[in-house]
Amino acid sequence: MREEKPLNIYGQTFESRLLIGSALYPSPQVMTDAISASQSQIVTVSLRRQNSVSAGEDFWQLIKDTGLTVLPNTAGCHSVKEAVTLAKMCREVFATDWIKLELIGDEYNLQPDPVALLEATELLLQDGFKVLPYCTDDLVLCQRLAALGCEVLMPWGAPIGTGKGLLNPYNLAMIRQRLPDITLIVDAGLGVPSHACQALEMGYDAVLLNSAIAGAGCPVKMATAFNYAVQAGRAAYIAQAMPEKDVAAPSTPTMGMPFWHQN
Repeated sequence: MREEKPLNIYGQTFESRLLIGSALYPSPQVMTDAISASQSQIVTVSLRRQNSVSAGEDFWQLIKDTGLTVLPNTAGCHSVKEAVTLAKMCREVFATDWIKLELIGDEYNLQPDPVALLEATELLLQDGFKVLPYCTDDLVLCQRLAALGCEVLMPWGAPIGTGKGLLNPYNLAMIRQRLPDITLIVDAGLGVPSHACQALEMGYDAVLLNSAIAGAGCPVKMATAFNYAVQAGRAAYIAQAMPEKDVAAPSTPTMGMPFWHQN
């Protein structure tokens, strides 16, 4: 059995391994109810996609009232300058040096730009930010981000909002194997609780969800389901699964059975 440890994000520990987004919900009340049902301790917010007055202020108050740790993101940015500027604004607004760095390179599948991501990450780390870069499931890219000083990486499971799950389990498993000391969070592409369970079974430290919960028929029930799935996946990882076998093996002993059954 493996040793259980809490989720560690830049030295801060959490019991919940489910990070939740705050966009796309049918109503503010559904959002707050779903966040509560998820039992998450971290909520992501986008400064760029919110109003700075009236409705925006009401939204920020709702987020504050949850009592959760806020993880600002740079959603919607397409250039290094844009992302760095927004990150600095987020630091002022939310009084945190955490930033989930998103830098889109392709509008069709919203794939992160790996070249610009490395550049922006280096600039923000030098400026004192604790960067959580959203990236593809590219091992070399993840290695370079870690080499820059990132303690947390957020590779996607599939393109954001698709709900397709873990499209490339081999790549994700290889990242986990080669970066054993980095906190790894699967971000984007998950659609159902079994996807989250699979990620945690593989040894990933957490998952970040938004569309899968907000876009469900009942977001509150789905948030509950994802909470259970994450707990089940982590428990399975700690317990260590039985080895796979190429041939069948009986689950009941033959000792004491009639001889004609034994043959």
